Amino acid sequence: MNIKQIRNATIIVEYANKRFLIDPMLAEKGTYPPFPGSVKQDQNNPVVSLPIPVDDIIRGVDAVILTHLHLDHFDEAAQRLLPKDIKMFVQNEEEAKEVQNVGFQNVEVLTKDTVFEGIQLVKTRGEHGRGEELLKLMGEVCGVVFKHPSEKTLYVAGDTVWYEGVQEELDTHEPDIIVVNGGDNQFIEYGSLIMGKEDIYEVHKAAPNAKIISVHMEAVNHWTLSREELKNFSKEKGFLNSILIPEDGESYTF
Repeated sequence: MNIKQIRNATIIVEYANKRFLIDPMLAEKGTYPPFPGSVKQDQNNPVVSLPIPVDDIIRGVDAVILTHLHLDHFDEAAQRLLPKDIKMFVQNEEEAKEVQNVGFQNVEVLTKDTVFEGIQLVKTRGEHGRGEELLKLMGEVCGVVFKHPSEKTLYVAGDTVWYEGVQEELDTHEPDIIVVNGGDNQFIEYGSLIMGKEDIYEVHKAAPNAKIISVHMEAVNHWTLSREELKNFSKEKGFLNSILIPEDGESYTF
């Protein structure tokens, strides 16, 4: 497999000879206003440019996976630029209707036993923050596990904090590679929406033999954990060799 970090949560996964685009946010730098109630209110989103041309991101994609429909995972630019007949996987029927309403014709809801071109795609659980009020505000999210006889098992956790549901997914699927959204993005009133450094350390302790890739970093205005801080923390805690913290445009082959 090859995993290429594009920007924010947007990654390209080449797996069993198929190319998946996950959570595409494809707008030019500064297109959207800052997310309210968060830090860096002077920065429009996304706060950085794409590392490669949009055409290179879209070219050859066999399927798109949307873990949820927040702007920084499926934006207006992606809705406009992606071919309307491309295969789209979403987390539930409600979001399938929303994606169909913007013109996509080939939309499928992920389940625990979805199969695409011989690749097993397992929908996983997530919690987009902590506390009943915040979870209600942020809505449902998912992740996905990729399985194929010719490949290592890959777990893309999506927008979730560390909690028992992630522990259970790790115990169930025993992934070799784990992609976490690790920018510790926050709303000031509610706290963390996705994993911070301590969450990522919990993932490592729960799956010490897995390689962790931290994405969703330094790309939208409510990030609070930098790549450098995560690198230093990983070194202090002794798991630097187990984590990869890609720059935008960087890729890894496993």
